Amino acid sequence: MEYVYAALILNETDEEINEDNVTAVLEAAGVDVEESRVKALVAALEDVDIEEAIETAAAVPAAGGAAAGGAAEEADADDGDDAADEADAAEEEDDDEDEEADGEGLGNLFG
Repeated sequence: MEYVYAALILNETDEEINEDNVTAVLEAAGVDVEESRVKALVAALEDVDIEEAIETAAAVPAAGGAAAGGAAEEADADDGDDAADEADAAEEEDDDEDEEADGEGLGNLFG
């Protein structure tokens, strides 16, 4: 994550995102720099508009969460047969069975 942060710092200060600059930022932060990771990051960001990516990422959770919540409420309102509740109950049963199976394995370890 610190590699991405270094790139964001460079972008914010209008510095070029290249291997030397990313390495300098990381070293200044006391990070043990891996040259291969720096090269991979610089190559991955070569054709990326970071400002556009930040704006897009910031907009997605707010819009996606509201749309998903609204769609779920609408689907529940339209669905009179409680199919969603039945699916939830089936999932809970599956989870309970998985937990029981996990416990059996641990019991076998300790006799």
